[in-house]
Amino acid sequence: MNQIVVEDQVSVTIGDDQIPCATSGSNEIDSDGLEFVVKNGLAKIQESSLEDFIIRTSFFSGMGQNSGLAKKTKIVAIHKNLNSSWSGKARAQSFQVFSKAVADKCGGDANVKYAWYGAASDEISDIVMHGFSWCLKADGNRDCSRHSISLSPAKFSFDSVLSSEVDENGLGLLLLCRVILGKQEVVTADSNQFHPSSPEFDSSVDDLSAPRKYIVWSPYMNSHILPCYIISFEAPYLRGKKDFQAATDTKSERNSWKPVVSCCSQLVLKQGALCRS
Repeated sequence: MNQIVVEDQVSVTIGDDQIPCATSGSNEIDSDGLEFVVKNGLAKIQESSLEDFIIRTSFFSGMGQNSGLAKKTKIVAIHKNLNSSWSGKARAQSFQVFSKAVADKCGGDANVKYAWYGAASDEISDIVMHGFSWCLKADGNRDCSRHSISLSPAKFSFDSVLSSEVDENGLGLLLLCRVILGKQEVVTADSNQFHPSSPEFDSSVDDLSAPRKYIVWSPYMNSHILPCYIISFEAPYLRGKKDFQAATDTKSERNSWKPVVSCCSQLVLKQGALCRS
């Protein structure tokens, strides 16, 4: 089973038959300021749907419900990646093949999880249309390097919010992806590693017991990461601000965000319930 971890007080178990499929929600194409939405035929998720509720809950839980940050952030729209193009279908099929291969290697569990990825709007557009590629703007995206892609666990959405770039109106984009993690190893920030240290490992993390980063090496970035949803959000406080301290301006908000994580519960989803590939 896949898990989306949210900082909520209620634990809910949801089966496949309770999740709206890709075509049961709204298929209305609404750009909401996203020019590439129309080009790629993404499906807007209805705000009243269970699917929308799950994603919003995960997003705002990762922002810190007891801090002022969630109140300063607004989700404008959520669009679902239907993988309807020939290249999208190929990437989705590749993800399924590698999920099975990693599961077979790891004793039946591919360790597939949901994770956030934040970047500039043009990079998000390129990823949805063409897949991940070499990060030409690595200096602007701290979660992107020449050798790997870093994503934030579901309960740390704010880490990826900070990695995104909002426009002059404070509008930014996030991807919610499924990620094949397999067996993980620790990689430090100053490491020069650019692939798994041995065939035993499939991905890396910054901390095995409490990861804040899932690290997928560049050879696997399009086989082990499947973008499922595009979240457009407004965060005016991030305009022109590049890091957490500048975004919050106070240490108190940063500290107030942490306790919420410690009292999280789990929203458990059957594999493929949210993102059907």
